[in-house]
Amino acid sequence: MSESEFRKAALPDPDGRTVRSPASKAPVFEAPASNAPVSKAEETEFLAARFESHRAHLRSVAYRMLGSLTEADDAVQEAWLRLSRSDTTQVGNLGGWLTTVVGRVCLDMLRSRKSRGEEPLEEPGLRMPEPVLSPVTGVDPEQQALLADSVGLALLVVLENLAPAERLAFVLHDLFAVPFDEIGPIVGRTPAAARQLASRARRRVQGGAPAPDAGPAQQREVVDAFLAAARDGDFDALVAVLAPDVVARSGAGVTTGAAAVAAGASGFAHLARVALPALVNGVAGLVAVVDGRPVSVLAFTVVRGKIAVIDILRDPERLAALDVTVLG
Repeated sequence: MSESEFRKAALPDPDGRTVRSPASKAPVFEAPASNAPVSKAEETEFLAARFESHRAHLRSVAYRMLGSLTEADDAVQEAWLRLSRSDTTQVGNLGGWLTTVVGRVCLDMLRSRKSRGEEPLEEPGLRMPEPVLSPVTGVDPEQQALLADSVGLALLVVLENLAPAERLAFVLHDLFAVPFDEIGPIVGRTPAAARQLASRARRRVQGGAPAPDAGPAQQREVVDAFLAAARDGDFDALVAVLAPDVVARSGAGVTTGAAAVAAGASGFAHLARVALPALVNGVAGLVAVVDGRPVSVLAFTVVRGKIAVIDILRDPERLAALDVTVLG
């Protein structure tokens, strides 16, 4: 959604705070020209249809905020509940209004994590995001919106270490072009302060998430070479495909350096034999499947023909939620 669209949006606040005066007279729901009475059921059905047209975008925003598809769906559902309880007669831009609502919901969820002591640590105990997993060919249409402007797992890991307000400012502005005068009220700051939050987050992101090679074919070639070397337990071949300063991250902690990562990958041989190629957040990855269940997901960031980052998810609860039947 463009910045100009947001600036035109009328955004009555579902939490009772005033964001701006309505700039458009076009309501979300208009009665038929015949002035025939409109039932509450008809109005709700119409509103639900409008909401569904924005669901994929809202899920994409929430996933980048939360790093979890399950939590993203919860945030989108909460946005629907707030919409259904709100007076929408003065909402001129439903997409902008809903994006603002989802931003607030996600911010509350991130702050709740922190208050419960679930804020991720640098190492060990890294909180790994939940990946978007797809077969190499034939992506589920419901995942298209998430993969269209894909955010790699490496970036999501960096986002996990931002403060909630920083993460919201960066995601909404840098990834979805929401202007700072809309972001400021969500985080309880001035637009200038919201700009500073995003700038601080941007510096941390740029320093922690390398830009991957663009070509999926080249990514696949490098990952296939890693998989072959892991299956053979070939230490030298593993070192050859890794960047000297490669980083491997999992919930157990962080390993750095080609030799250390290769040593760990050599012990991956038994799982490498049941690993299948997959797209993990739109880039080349692997999923190890045992008895029809995923036991490990690896996402690779390939830079200049070498593996720069390996993000590994082994959390049984999160893996159980993944559908890998299409990968077999």
